[in-house]
Amino acid sequence: QVQLVESGGGLVQTGGSLRLSCAASGRAFSMYNMGWFRQAPGKEREFVARISTSGVNTHYADSVKGRFAISRDNSKNMVYLQMNSLKPEDTAVYYCAATRRLFTQDNDEYNYWGQGTQVTVSS
Repeated sequence: QVQLVESGGGLVQTGGSLRLSCAASGRAFSMYNMGWFRQAPGKEREFVARISTSGVNTHYADSVKGRFAISRDNSKNMVYLQMNSLKPEDTAVYYCAATRRLFTQDNDEYNYWGQGTQVTVSS
């Protein structure tokens, strides 16, 4: 089992940057593929980015490609989401999630979730 705790959210102006962190506890963190998802008010939760167990393979939603970067440090049981050139439409609660499934963006296939961290981008 994996427990996940996100941090790093906050209020930022358009064009600004934030770095989200996700701390994982529990066994065998390095065996889990990790993802970031977000949910804006009144909308369904959507995929943002994912990273493979080794960190070699990454994939992004088209809406964040070129602006966001996902990374992980297996020695520290950490996953990060660097968010640059933020836009008001990036405003959402951001969730970290873990799965044993390979290369999936489907949130139903992620077994473990954090509590989320709020990101608000002002215009």
